[in-house]
Amino acid sequence: MKRILQSLVLLLALFAMSVPAGAQKKAIDSKTHYAREVLQPYVDSGQLPGAISIFYKDGVQETCCIGYADVAAGRRISLKNSYMQCSQTKGFCGVTIAKLVEEGKLSLDDPVSKYLPEFKELWVRVDKNDSVWTMQKARNVLTVRMVMNHTGGFPFEISAKRQDVRGGGWSGGAPIRQVASIAAAAPLRFEPGTAIRYSNTGIDIGAAIVETITGMKWEEYLKKEVLDPLGMKSTWFWPTDKQIRNKIELYQYNENAPAEWREEMGNQQRPYNDSHVFASAGAGLWTTAEDQLKFYKMLMNLGVGDNGVRILKEETVKNLLAVSTRPADMEGYSLGLTAPKVDSEDAWFGHGGAWGTSCSVNWHKKQLRMWVVQRAGGPQPWRDEVKKAAEKFFAQPFGKSGVDEYTGRTE
Repeated sequence: MKRILQSLVLLLALFAMSVPAGAQKKAIDSKTHYAREVLQPYVDSGQLPGAISIFYKDGVQETCCIGYADVAAGRRISLKNSYMQCSQTKGFCGVTIAKLVEEGKLSLDDPVSKYLPEFKELWVRVDKNDSVWTMQKARNVLTVRMVMNHTGGFPFEISAKRQDVRGGGWSGGAPIRQVASIAAAAPLRFEPGTAIRYSNTGIDIGAAIVETITGMKWEEYLKKEVLDPLGMKSTWFWPTDKQIRNKIELYQYNENAPAEWREEMGNQQRPYNDSHVFASAGAGLWTTAEDQLKFYKMLMNLGVGDNGVRILKEETVKNLLAVSTRPADMEGYSLGLTAPKVDSEDAWFGHGGAWGTSCSVNWHKKQLRMWVVQRAGGPQPWRDEVKKAAEKFFAQPFGKSGVDEYTGRTE
């Protein structure tokens, strides 16, 4: 009997050693549902069709899937429903840029023209008289840093992505390398590096630089270096027909009335996965809450996924993604991610999307907050209440995850 017990202990030890570092750590569900308490009345009234809220701290996770992905069909919302994350795609491009910087293949202060020659000579709009613009040659050198933190002077989208025509929008119009060439031929809104203009175009230019350096399409490089290693099997620019049937539907929110279903938005047009769809680093990546959680936990864990796979070095995340890369007199933003000007224990970084999704993390405290809806505009009366619910969750003394996870603590 003693020999059998010793053999069992040895087998269990060998199994534990075979699991990658980080994979043994599993979030314990919180018994308290702060988000559900504040969201339930809005779901009951129909004002909020459905939502996913996730709070994570010290290995304890509150996961709230409430309401419906499709109200008419009575299909409940879940972590496996596909949805459009829109501008949250920018952070994925930021990670690919940071990876190349880490490998010494790129510097943020390199001129964009080093990789994309058409950016060697740029023009800036300076004055308008009788509907005629006066332009002058750009004096400042456009850098990789500038296109990735929205200080390059580019428009939100290039003309080829007009949303008023079928096939337009941020996933229509042109492939990434062509987007960059079109952008280089158009005048800038201001001198590079002197102001802020939020721009999908700038992020697409960053992706075009990745393509030049790697010799791969940006989306294929992203898949190889980030999505596949993290096990993000449901994240891609062309969702399958099955994923589309299971997606979170889009709703227009109304004040004190049930939300109304919307077929599509001009910036993202059906059928979502045919030949008119191109990858866009500024927006356009479909995902699931289950998958997106893997990406943001990797950032929270300073480059290591929950499966133990390292995507980036700690210092890369700390210095390039978790803190602003803009001049000190501008709002904080890093590489495709909203980030603080100065890092501190209370500093969060992450991004939101046009349809109302958002996720941000604090690497110091190992905390995360995620919000998933598909909202085509309208009021958000629950916003402040969800914020207070998050504050209550993070105020709870869960203790150290390394101890609590293995004692089974769930409160």
